[in-house]
Amino acid sequence: MPPTVRVAVLFGGRSTEHDVSCRSAAGVVQSLDRSRYEVVPVRISVEGEWIVGTDRATAEVDEAVLRAMTPEPDGWRPTLVESLFRALEALRDVDVVMPILHGPYGEDGTVQSVLELAGIPYVGSGVLASAASMDKEFTKKILAAEGIGVADGVVLRGDNDAVTAAERSRLSLPAFVKPARGGSSIGVSRVDDWAELPAAVEAARLCDAKVLVEAGVPGREIDVGVLELPDGRLVASPPLEIRVTTGFFDYDAKYREGRTEFCVPADVDPDTTEWLGAEAIRVFRTLGCAGLLRVDFFVDPHRGLTVNEVNTMPGLTAMSQFPRMWQAAGTPYPELLDLLIATALAGANRPAAVR
Repeated sequence: MPPTVRVAVLFGGRSTEHDVSCRSAAGVVQSLDRSRYEVVPVRISVEGEWIVGTDRATAEVDEAVLRAMTPEPDGWRPTLVESLFRALEALRDVDVVMPILHGPYGEDGTVQSVLELAGIPYVGSGVLASAASMDKEFTKKILAAEGIGVADGVVLRGDNDAVTAAERSRLSLPAFVKPARGGSSIGVSRVDDWAELPAAVEAARLCDAKVLVEAGVPGREIDVGVLELPDGRLVASPPLEIRVTTGFFDYDAKYREGRTEFCVPADVDPDTTEWLGAEAIRVFRTLGCAGLLRVDFFVDPHRGLTVNEVNTMPGLTAMSQFPRMWQAAGTPYPELLDLLIATALAGANRPAAVR
């Protein structure tokens, strides 16, 4: 019988996507096979405190159970730095970390840099790829430099909320306003009249000081997952089409039942499926990603493919888009988690020159 692998599941975090991370982590913790894995849950509170918990032998794990597995200490509380060093001491004994963190202070290279410094293998992309992929401005610049289609846009920094007349003419309406370094569509607004722009920018700035104003891109919204296998090969999932009943694919559409239909595999011809997969893998390589990536496209017969955004740690509940795509490919959710862990361990054992 192979030895048990000690897996730390890192979740929560100091971001507006804290609760989304907890939902993803609950699915992961419930689905890891305890005959193969010893699970160490580690929660980062919204204030930034790292709390190492213990596993519980239970068939059902939801957010409440997961929080109960990582209780906050009574009485004396460590400082945030002390809690980090205590957590790192505990993580020294694990084989691999799954950083199931979404948004800033988790998906943007910050946690990855801590794990790199500590020499702890982890699932997913490294520091640079995580940081570049989290920042939509730099994601677009890197992809555009390689000839990959992205939406036209304007970046607003600091207190600047001015989009010039020439820029408005170029972008046209509708436009979309979004935090440059946010996820789960939190703080994203659709602007159908330029008079709505100031309020949309203000909403985005609640999440990030840097804001993007992007041109609306026509076409079908289709996602593709990329998975790195333990031997280093990259494979693309079947495409998944997002169909929203009303409005656009905002936070409510993502997380409230009945507003969105996920069609996987998407109803596209074989040539388009192959094209989507090849472009998704191209995006993965261009950004220097590792482990996994979800690429969100707009597909239009006249404009071709446009990358909307990428996600280096997509939602990982069993019903999230990324697991749904791999389920359609014949890879069940628990097996997907096995592959992510095996790839992280294989990458840690490879010479740095070939990683």
